[in-house]
Amino acid sequence: MTTDTTALVTRARARGVQTLTLDAPATRNALSAALVAELDAALADCAADPGVRAVVLTHTGTTFSAGADLRDPPAPEALTGLLRRIVELPRPVLARVTGHVRAGGLGLLTACDIAAGAHTSTFAFTEVRIGVAPAVISLPLLPRADPRALARYYLTGERFDAAEAARIGLLTAAGDDVDAVLDPMLDGLRRSAPEALAATKRLLTAKVLETFDREADGLTALSARLFASAQAREGMTAFLERRDAAWVL
Repeated sequence: MTTDTTALVTRARARGVQTLTLDAPATRNALSAALVAELDAALADCAADPGVRAVVLTHTGTTFSAGADLRDPPAPEALTGLLRRIVELPRPVLARVTGHVRAGGLGLLTACDIAAGAHTSTFAFTEVRIGVAPAVISLPLLPRADPRALARYYLTGERFDAAEAARIGLLTAAGDDVDAVLDPMLDGLRRSAPEALAATKRLLTAKVLETFDREADGLTALSARLFASAQAREGMTAFLERRDAAWVL
């Protein structure tokens, strides 16, 4: 195994599987401008490396990703580009989740081709609670997840567990031992022809990429507009100050 550590993303290689680890536990792997740029660059390297058969995206700490870093958020265009990078990558991308996932982190999760989570993981679309909407992350989410469940969880911000995440299409599988869940999948990928994998992934992601082509500009603009709104300023300030926002009844 070879390893290479950068400030926010750790890279490791074993038997053709490149593991990219989100390594900013102090911020719960929040999607800062710097983390998004680093992860995008790491994925670009994977796409260009013929020695990579598959990519595993995982994390340190108790949270896969808490969503956008409210102190240093990425530009909406950068997040859109990162999600598209995952969907378009000519290698399968697998999410390995042993912690919690919130807001924009669910966009990362759903952009992956396969996602495995621990039974103890929890999930929530918390955007409405800080005055914004799950706009950009809807690009991979809406084509892949159960629409009635998304209506509930988008609108209420409720938490739900790994079994529910699997039921509604956010996770491929959940188990007590995430590595045991992923092992047969990774074995299958190692046994598969690289060009056949790339062609099969293109079949599976065609509808998702159609959504990007049709909706990305509008949803990116919506995200930028909402994050600049007065309600978002109040919601983010309230979150950082650990108090209820002004609109809470």
